[in-house]
Amino acid sequence: SSVSQKCQCETSHPQSILYQILNKEDAGCPCEGNRKVVLRTPEVTCMRASEVLLKTITFIRNLPSFYHLPQEDQALLVQQCWAPLFVLGLAQEWVNFELKEISVPSLLKKILLNQSLTDSDKVENSSLGASLADVQKMKNFLEKFWNSDICAKEYAYLKGIILFNPDLPGLRFRHYVQTLQQEAQRTLMEFSSMMYNRNLGRFAWILGLLTSLKAVNAETIAELFFRPILGEVNLNELLLETLYFKQDLL
Repeated sequence: SSVSQKCQCETSHPQSILYQILNKEDAGCPCEGNRKVVLRTPEVTCMRASEVLLKTITFIRNLPSFYHLPQEDQALLVQQCWAPLFVLGLAQEWVNFELKEISVPSLLKKILLNQSLTDSDKVENSSLGASLADVQKMKNFLEKFWNSDICAKEYAYLKGIILFNPDLPGLRFRHYVQTLQQEAQRTLMEFSSMMYNRNLGRFAWILGLLTSLKAVNAETIAELFFRPILGEVNLNELLLETLYFKQDLL
């Protein structure tokens, strides 16, 4: 039934929503999907995240094959692939970060009761928070990569595999994109074979890790790392402007 699909927090209290907000001891929803987090030290982590994003754009800009594609395909690849590329960048730069759970209902309760907000409340309230479940998936991915001792060349090949994704709907030069991805995969396989005594187990393991990157949520990344410093800026537009602005300067 439709009731059984609802969060327990919605079904276990028959009283009005207002009554629940004002009387719940724990204002946060315990259900994993509803828990929201922000960065514990945004002033530090957001700066490092911005550096990673700029390095991601620089990586793309330095690929001659990328500019052989029509601009529509370039824009599509950047908009659809920047998030997993960014997470790979976090892994390569060893950007670890701590989280702080926020409780929006508690802020609403203070407002309803006309209580004054502390500076901390105002900072938290400036962000809606990112999904704890989504952020945890990202942190799990980072831990796996850090435990795998990936080198700089492997990161470069992996970024090529991620960027040149032929499965994106709307690509005009799909075959060329597929060729570029296959080239990146072949180069990674040859490198792994040479470095690890023709043992392709590592190659398979690393490719397996990439599949978990497909679950990366771009909105979660924007909310967690960039909304505290950029506000409601459209990251897709900002990335393209940065990419072509820097290109024009060369």
